[in-house]
Amino acid sequence: MIDPTQTALGTWSGGKYMHFGAELDHDRLVSLVRPGNGIDTLITADAYGAGGADELAGEAIAGLPRESFCMVGAVGHDFYEGERQGAKGFQRFTDPALRGEDAYADYLRMATEKSLERVGVDQFDLLMLHNPDRTGYTSQAVWDGMAALKDAGLTRLIGVAPGPANGFTLDIIDCFERYGEMIDWSMIILNAFEPWPGELLLPAAEKYDVKLMTRVTDFGGIFHDDVRPGHRFIEHDHRQFRPQGWVEQGNEKLDAARPIAAKHGLTPLQLASWWNLAHPAVECVVPTLIEELDSSKSAEDKRADLAAVSGENPLTAEDVAALREIGDNRNCMPLKGGSPDNAGEIAADSWPIDQPLRELASRWEIEPERELVQNH
Repeated sequence: MIDPTQTALGTWSGGKYMHFGAELDHDRLVSLVRPGNGIDTLITADAYGAGGADELAGEAIAGLPRESFCMVGAVGHDFYEGERQGAKGFQRFTDPALRGEDAYADYLRMATEKSLERVGVDQFDLLMLHNPDRTGYTSQAVWDGMAALKDAGLTRLIGVAPGPANGFTLDIIDCFERYGEMIDWSMIILNAFEPWPGELLLPAAEKYDVKLMTRVTDFGGIFHDDVRPGHRFIEHDHRQFRPQGWVEQGNEKLDAARPIAAKHGLTPLQLASWWNLAHPAVECVVPTLIEELDSSKSAEDKRADLAAVSGENPLTAEDVAALREIGDNRNCMPLKGGSPDNAGEIAADSWPIDQPLRELASRWEIEPERELVQNH
C-alpha cells in the first residue's frame, strides 16, 4: 500500500466523464490512467458516470500488484436516491430532502462499499468526501461516519475534496479546525495562474498537518501549451464557464513565464507542477489530461510530460515568487462557499458568511470583504 504520490491522474481526464476536450475512446482512456510509467496514483469519484468512472478505474488497475499503486476514491453525491440537478450534478447525500444526520454514516458505508466493488479493490488508500455542502464541512455525524470507514478498514486515509468550483476557503479551514485530527488529505484548486484563493488556506493545512493534492494544475489546459487564442472548444466543454478572454490572458501570462521554464529546461506543465509542489503543504499534483480538438499534442504526450515531474524541485524561491506575480488573479471571480458575495439563501454550494466564519477569518487574518470577493 502506498500513499498518494507526487503526481496523479484522475478518471475525469480524457473527456469521457467530465467535458474537457475531445472524448478518448475507451481503450485509450483505460491505458492513459493506468498506474505505472512514472505516475502511480489514480483518483476516481463514484458520481462520475454514476459509477462508470469507478468501473473504468477497475479496468485500469486490473492485473497490477495492489502494492504498486495508490487508489483514491471519493463519495458524497447521492446518485442512488438523489436527482441530478443539471450541471451541478446529483444532490449531496446530506441534503435534508434525502436523509437526516442519523443516516449519514450508513450512506457513507454503503456508497464506499459499492465504489470499492466497482473498482475491484478491498480498500482505498485514501477516500475523500466529495464536494461537500455546508453540512458536510461542519457535521460531526459526517466526519464520524468518515472515520468509521477508516476504522472498518475500507480506507487507510480520509480527506475532503471541495468543489465543484473555486472557493470554499473559510469552509475548508473551518473543517480543518473542527476535524483536522481526522483529516489526512484535502484536494484544492491551485495553480501558478490561479493562486487565489487556494493560497489562503495553505497555512491552515500546514498547521493541522493536512496534505494537499491540487487539481486544475494545468489551468484549463493553458499549461499544456496547446490552448491558444481563438481556440475551438467542443459543445458543453466545462471551460466555457470561464470568463471571456481567459485564453488570451492565460497565453500572455504563459509567454511571461516561459523564460523561467527555459532556465530549468521545463515544459509549461512541468513548470506549473513544480510551482505547486514548492508549497510545503502540497504533496500531489493532478492536472487534467485533455486532448484538444485541433491539437497535435496527444493526451499520451501530456501524460509523459507529467510523469517527468520527479526528483528534487528545481525552482528557487525567486522563481516561485516571480510566477506568483505573473499569475496574480486576486478578486477575479465570484467564489463558492462562504463569501461576502453570497448574501442570499443557503444553497448546496454557496452560503452567507455567518458569525462563526467571520471569527474564523479573523483568527487567520483573512479580511473577507477584501480577500474573498470579486472586484474586477
